Amino acid sequence: MDFLKGLLIRLASTAVAFWLATLLIPGISLDSASATETVTTLVLVAVIFGVVNAVLQPIIKTVGCGFYLLTLGLIALVVNGLLFLLTSWIAGEAGLPFHVDGFWPAAVLGALFVGIVTWILGAVLDRD
Repeated sequence: MDFLKGLLIRLASTAVAFWLATLLIPGISLDSASATETVTTLVLVAVIFGVVNAVLQPIIKTVGCGFYLLTLGLIALVVNGLLFLLTSWIAGEAGLPFHVDGFWPAAVLGALFVGIVTWILGAVLDRD
């Protein structure tokens, strides 16, 4: 039961982080007609983002280990921005009204913002 609770908290906090990113970061847009469509889109985009990160992030870190060491981890900003852009592309292919305009600054700042907000919300909401 704790696993399901943690998964739902992570999903909800990621969806809220995406919603805040669409409001605060220029270049990230969510064009929906109703509140129900907005919530559904945000939850689906959070799921897509989670799957993309869960599948590709470990592979990229393993293959690019040298780049992470060489740049003292700063390459992670580029990788996270590209994964954020990939999430936008997948959402567009799935017919979701979520769009990121480009890599810089929208995707990089969006990935950084979503990561920080998700971390903060997860720490606040995951109290027993």
